[in-house]
Amino acid sequence: MSRPTARVLAMLELLQTHGGLAGSELARRLQVDPRTVRRYVVTLEELGIPITAERGRDGRYSLVSGFKLPPMMFTDDEALALTVGLLAARTLGLARADVAVSGALAKLERVMPTALKRHVRAVGETAAIQLSRAASPGNNAALGTLSEAAQTETRVHMRYRGREGAETERDFDAYGLAFRAGSWYAVGWCHLRRGLRSFRLDRIEKVRPLEMRFERPAGFDALGHLASSMATIPRAFSVEVLLETDLRTAQRQLSPALAVLEWTGSGVLLHSQVDSLDWFAQELARLPFPFEIRKPPELSRALEAVARRLLDVAARPDRNPSANALAPPRLPSPSSSGERLPSSPLREE
Repeated sequence: MSRPTARVLAMLELLQTHGGLAGSELARRLQVDPRTVRRYVVTLEELGIPITAERGRDGRYSLVSGFKLPPMMFTDDEALALTVGLLAARTLGLARADVAVSGALAKLERVMPTALKRHVRAVGETAAIQLSRAASPGNNAALGTLSEAAQTETRVHMRYRGREGAETERDFDAYGLAFRAGSWYAVGWCHLRRGLRSFRLDRIEKVRPLEMRFERPAGFDALGHLASSMATIPRAFSVEVLLETDLRTAQRQLSPALAVLEWTGSGVLLHSQVDSLDWFAQELARLPFPFEIRKPPELSRALEAVARRLLDVAARPDRNPSANALAPPRLPSPSSSGERLPSSPLREE
């Protein structure tokens, strides 16, 4: 697609999105001369797209009232991004996702040139995207309602089924939504519990907006709150380790769902709640910097056991080096690699 043609289509998209824009603003956004904008207007009119122009030195251009054109003209990169995004949507816990994705891809293909259609179809048929296995709700009503409620800062009333199956009703101020560890969560202020809570969307039985408003905390990070909450769920052992590195390096090496990290001025203090000290010792053993175990003392013994196992493996004689050299690399199993996440966040009902 030539650049002038691409700019004409970009101008049409701007007019559809904003309803109307001044000639100077169109020129600025398209990075062309105002006289070129007037030529683009003529081109669009020749294509049968009615445009009105207000008189004046910097006249405003807009589509004729009531005229709608489906915005289905995509560049190759845009079509590829949409295709990959739709494939990922299958794993994001949306109700009836397979049907919805197949329908959306079919609609995209109908408006694409033949060459682009082949390219997109190839991606759809050969690319696989694996995210966490998602818990899918019966429908997408809760996701849509709570997203809008968070955006408009509107309180909702909902009926919620807890982990044990008991149902409760409450008013809720949704600060944001997040997808993590295979589930969608709404995070915000629960008026029943009078505190911050997170709710799994697949356990929400019913939700409706109320005619009440709230003020969302500025800069609230729903995903960050959810991740740190997962690291502080009360568990069998409370762990504290001083990491001899800077905070940024520690954050690159450790998932926020694994630990809460605190810069002390001389190192990074790690706080975590774990059920297995053996597993946590293995996580510590892979760190590329020194550290000091503060508590519990049993963690030091678990780390010593990991070190002994590694030394035993390293000391084994290589009985068949040629066979080992030719053997393909052994892939890690799901139980020994990847991010390990607790099953539910702190204060999730």
